[in-house]
Amino acid sequence: MRQEKEMATDFNLLRRRLETERESLLEVLKTTALVTERREREPYGEYGELAAEIVEVEKGLILEKRVRDQLAEVEHALHKFDQGSYGLCEICGQPIEPARLEALPQASLCLSCKARRAKNVM
Repeated sequence: MRQEKEMATDFNLLRRRLETERESLLEVLKTTALVTERREREPYGEYGELAAEIVEVEKGLILEKRVRDQLAEVEHALHKFDQGSYGLCEICGQPIEPARLEALPQASLCLSCKARRAKNVM
């Protein structure tokens, strides 16, 4: 009984961390979008400046994609909380190791399934 209560408290903490991470990622996206939009509207000078601006816009777009991917993972984890399936591996259905969830609250796979998936990709 005590262990269940401790685990519920840990899950509440993880949920708050995920919600905080979601807010942070949304703020980064908003800032990145504004910077990218401003750069896309500014007139370009010489070719060297044009190349530098293009590189900056590309870096901004790459950052934006990375943040959107992270946001999707966080929102998926929060959705799993709502469904009551948070903390369970999406492949084998077994509980994800508490240390893994502590390190990466949006983890959706246990370490064994994650390792198997990584081997199959390579």
